[in-house]
Amino acid sequence: MLARARVVVERGPGGRSVVRELRSQPPLALLPQRGNAAGRSSVTTVHMVGSATSPLGGDDVGLDVEVGPGADLVLTGVAATLALPGQAGRPSRLVVRLRVADGAGLQFLPEPTVVTRRADHHGELHAELGEGSRLRCREVLVAGRSGEPSGRFHGLVRVRDGSRPLLVQEQEFGDAALQASAAHLAGRRVLGTEVLVWGADPTGAVVGGWWSLSPLPGRGCLATAVGGDAVAAQRALAAAAAAHPGWSAAVLGAATAVR
Repeated sequence: MLARARVVVERGPGGRSVVRELRSQPPLALLPQRGNAAGRSSVTTVHMVGSATSPLGGDDVGLDVEVGPGADLVLTGVAATLALPGQAGRPSRLVVRLRVADGAGLQFLPEPTVVTRRADHHGELHAELGEGSRLRCREVLVAGRSGEPSGRFHGLVRVRDGSRPLLVQEQEFGDAALQASAAHLAGRRVLGTEVLVWGADPTGAVVGGWWSLSPLPGRGCLATAVGGDAVAAQRALAAAAAAHPGWSAAVLGAATAVR
């Protein structure tokens, strides 16, 4: 399955953010928030909904997101994603491209991805940030369903602030040798990461129980957490939030936007 989805948000009259373009294609449906909550908020919220079983081996799915100058978007998932093997034996692939213009804000908050047994899933996220823009970007990866070994996963995250790189990171699991290493996931099943380029940063790295928060070069931070399940990993990410002086504004903004 080859699929492409796209959302473009711009700053409209009165300072409200509005959706200018919205294109869905199975297996990914994009649904803007409606009703009174949407009308009261200056931030636009769009939900990502799986409209078909995906990603299956061989699927090639792309999502392009553009946030115009001064606009604000919360792009959030509603259910976990299951990466499944396909009949052809080819890997599945998801490529997300985020472009956040000058003074704009984007919170990209998908639900966890579960890499099931025999799956081979490749994920890429590329983010380009304008001057004074803000980004909160979360990824939670689960190595297999309960009681089953993990499939293979290879991930790449690239974040650029104008012409300079802020983060280039690769993640991999599903290899038996990696899984057995205490330096990999420390016996845990879930890896959570969150990139935050949002307000003031801590002056140095901070660590806690199964989480760390590391400043990026230039601006922004990377939180990393591991847990025995997705709930534990997300709680560890939330614990990292308390160590970030600008994080609370992002969290409160998301809660206000989706309430």
